[in-house]
Amino acid sequence: MLKIEGKSCSYFRVFTTWRHQLQALAKAGFRAVAPDLRGYGRSNRPEEVGQYTILHDIGDIVGLVDALGAQQAVIAGHDVGATIAWQVALLRPDRFRAVIALSVPFRPRAFGGSVPPTTLMPRNEHAVFYQLFLQTPEAEAALGRDVRRTFRAQFYSLSGDSPPSAGGGGFAGGMVPRKGAPLTAPASLPTWVTESDIDVYVAEFTRSGFRGPLGWYRNVDRSWELLAPFAGAAVTIPALYIAGDRDFVAAVNAQFIAKQSAMVPKLRPAMMLSGCGHWTEQERAPEVSAAMIDFLRSL
Repeated sequence: MLKIEGKSCSYFRVFTTWRHQLQALAKAGFRAVAPDLRGYGRSNRPEEVGQYTILHDIGDIVGLVDALGAQQAVIAGHDVGATIAWQVALLRPDRFRAVIALSVPFRPRAFGGSVPPTTLMPRNEHAVFYQLFLQTPEAEAALGRDVRRTFRAQFYSLSGDSPPSAGGGGFAGGMVPRKGAPLTAPASLPTWVTESDIDVYVAEFTRSGFRGPLGWYRNVDRSWELLAPFAGAAVTIPALYIAGDRDFVAAVNAQFIAKQSAMVPKLRPAMMLSGCGHWTEQERAPEVSAAMIDFLRSL
C-alpha cells in the first residue's frame, strides 16, 4: 500500500486486505492507494517466471508513484509487500520518505546471509520450509484445488484466533508437512473476516490463478543475487514495524526483529500486538490504522 503526498483521496479497485486502513487514512486527510502487485488481481501477469524479481516489483512501485503524478510517497507493506517496501526504502530514498512494514522485518539483501537463501531454508524427510514449498508445482496445484478452502484455512490457521495445534502463531517454525493438509479450515471464520470477503478472494484467484503470486517465491535466490550491490546498506528513512506476537513469520524472523534497528537507524520501537497472528492489518485494524496515522503525522 502507498500513501501519496497530497490531498485526501482513497482508491478501491474491488477489495484489498488494506480496506480498513484506506478508509481511516482518507478520513485522516491522506491520499492512499492499494495496488495489486504484478501477478495478482487485475495487474499484469507475465508468463516468464523471471519477470517476478524484487527489482521488477520496485520498478512497478516507482512507476505507480510516477503515474499518480507524485514526487514522493510513504510506502507500507505486509508479508511479501513488507519485503518489497523495505527494499524500496533502501534503494529509492529519493522517492520514498518513510516506510511502514508489517510482519516481515528488515533483512539485509532482502533475505540475509552470505549464500543463496534457499540453501539455508530448513527441510527434512517430513516437512519443508514454506517458501521452498511455494516454489513447487505441487503448491500451485494445492492452492488452486479448492480456492475457498485455501483462503478460509489460511485466514483462520495463521491468525491469532486459532489454537497452536491448528498452526496459528507458529506454523511449526514455518514448516509445511510433505503429506497431508498443513492448515485447518474452520467451521466458522474469525470475526474480522467474513464469507463475503472470502467470496472476493475466491473470484479473483479463480480468475487469475496462483502462478503469478508464486513467481515471487520462485525468484527468492535471483532477487538475493540482484541485491548484491546493496549488501550492508542501511535504510535511512523513518520506519515503523508492526507485527503480531502470534505471527509465524515474526517467530521465524525473531533474530532479525531484534537486530533491525542497527540497519534502520530511524526505526521506531517495534509494535508487537498481543494475541495477533499473521493478518495484522485485518486482525487488529483499529490499532494498525491508528499507529500508521500517528507515524505519518510525525513526519
